[in-house]
Amino acid sequence: MSVLIKDIQKSGNEIIRIEISEFKGRELINIRIWFQAFDEKGNAVYKPTQKGIALTVSQYEELRDGIEKIGAYLKDKKDGTVPITE
Repeated sequence: MSVLIKDIQKSGNEIIRIEISEFKGRELINIRIWFQAFDEKGNAVYKPTQKGIALTVSQYEELRDGIEKIGAYLKDKKDGTVPITE
């Protein structure tokens, strides 16, 4: 089982795919680079690489906290204030 959350274009032939997947009975947040390949009919398809991370769903709050800190850092930098880091 895999639920696609978001694809982010990385380059002309690569995407960063965020999905919820299951591995050995555990639900994971998977953030991975996928590359464009072609199937036997010549259709473009994306295939996963080994480049990426998988977090347990219980680590979601920590991930969200980190993303919020990135947002605060970028806002401070844009406003010309000294970004606060931990």
